[in-house]
Amino acid sequence: MQSFLAFLAEQAPVLARQTLTHLGLTFASLLPALALGIPLGIWSARSPAAARLWLSLSSALQTVPSIALLGVLIPLLGIGAAPALTVLLLYALLPVIRNTYTGIREVSPAVLDAAQGMGMTRRQMLFQVELPLALPVLFAGIRTAAVINVGVATLAAYIGAGGLGEFIFGGIALNNPQMILAGAIPAALLALLLDAALAWMERWPLRRLRTAVLFLGMLAAATAFRQAFPPQGRLRIALQPEFVGRSDGLPGLRRVYGFDPPVVVLSAALMYDALAAGEADLVCGDGTDGRIRAYDLLLLEDDRHAFPPYEAAVLARQASLEQHPELREAIGLLAGRITDTAMAALNYQTDYEKHPPEQVARAFLEREGLYHPPRSGKAGKVVVGSKIFTEQFILAHLLVQLIEGYTELDAEAKTGLGGTQVCFEALRRGDIDLYPEYSGTGLQVIVQPGPAVLDSLRGDPAAVLAYVDAQSQRRFGAEWLEPLGFNNTYAFMMRKPQAAALGIRTLSDLARYLESE
Repeated sequence: MQSFLAFLAEQAPVLARQTLTHLGLTFASLLPALALGIPLGIWSARSPAAARLWLSLSSALQTVPSIALLGVLIPLLGIGAAPALTVLLLYALLPVIRNTYTGIREVSPAVLDAAQGMGMTRRQMLFQVELPLALPVLFAGIRTAAVINVGVATLAAYIGAGGLGEFIFGGIALNNPQMILAGAIPAALLALLLDAALAWMERWPLRRLRTAVLFLGMLAAATAFRQAFPPQGRLRIALQPEFVGRSDGLPGLRRVYGFDPPVVVLSAALMYDALAAGEADLVCGDGTDGRIRAYDLLLLEDDRHAFPPYEAAVLARQASLEQHPELREAIGLLAGRITDTAMAALNYQTDYEKHPPEQVARAFLEREGLYHPPRSGKAGKVVVGSKIFTEQFILAHLLVQLIEGYTELDAEAKTGLGGTQVCFEALRRGDIDLYPEYSGTGLQVIVQPGPAVLDSLRGDPAAVLAYVDAQSQRRFGAEWLEPLGFNNTYAFMMRKPQAAALGIRTLSDLARYLESE
């Protein structure tokens, strides 16, 4: 508990910024949803055909996973606030439309007949009779929409729109419960506070409500404008959540190079597209990523060695190796076979040329003279896991094909397990038997030694791997097998023409440029 409170105190400025951004995204999407949803709900209450159309359409939108909806909108709207606000608006429509429709339909016909008999116009009946009587039901829909938006807004961090999701995604990637809670608890409190505030506002008279909505609308518009059109002039740096929080990531750069650039947190899957489209000027990704070649990017030299080695190796359960000792020999055939250049080429074939990972893996084994057709698979079954990016998919299929070709075991690839936390916990529980991992990740995320150990190991690949192997065997019952041959370390990259124009080739050059801005 004390460590969590210390973490909150240390991250208080960041947490405050993320909370305000999260609140701004919620209001900036909720108020347009009210402006659109309430008229559609009124129309639906007047017309059965409109009710079938709008209630069915808004219900259908709710069934689409929010992450899939973001993926559809990104090619149309880019990254940042625009697609996030659009998704939040669409998700808020159903409760607003449905509750407006229900509230108006439940007004007693006798009351409407009396209002009509008093000579009220249709407009007067709506604003002086129907809406006031429907207000409790309508507010229930607004409260539901607000709570939904607070939850869905955590995904805004996935596409560079900020919010409390930055802590949540970073914590998941780093296996850091404190970071996860630092994002999740404020999001939950925000949802509860909004629900309570709306319940209180429900008792206000309509004139006071209109004034409050006008004020909140102006605030939301200003927030949306600031999110959609941030100040220009400085280099825009997009970083994945994991890099922002881990000690060898942004904190390490601050320590070694002395700069603290303003960054946009963005999913690793979107960083390269943002860079290619000119929506970001720098990204930090994997040094063997195939998109480096596809987008003709320049890797900035880490001339002060801020990043530790990230040797690829197979991390396996000791129980699985003891049960199936033939695994060690089969996997060992791949040791030292994959160079940095070879891995980048394999990634390129999958990411850019769109060849299936299993096909790319088989072609590599055939070129290396290592491919054998699968054997009987009657001696048992092993499960090979992988994280959710291209390189891991390829490595998983390489391992499956080697195991099935050189042993009597059946191998299943369980790909796309998310980040390090998900994969490693699956290994510890026995849900998977082995998966490809990196020594630097083992050091920083799995073993997590103190600063003195980190400093003593930095830059020595053999020492890092030996240390994480010893610690993993002692603490987790997991063993690191022989390195596969390539080092997938972090790398900052830029578009080559822009780097040449700014005279940036190393991270020291970047630090000097940022200081001069």
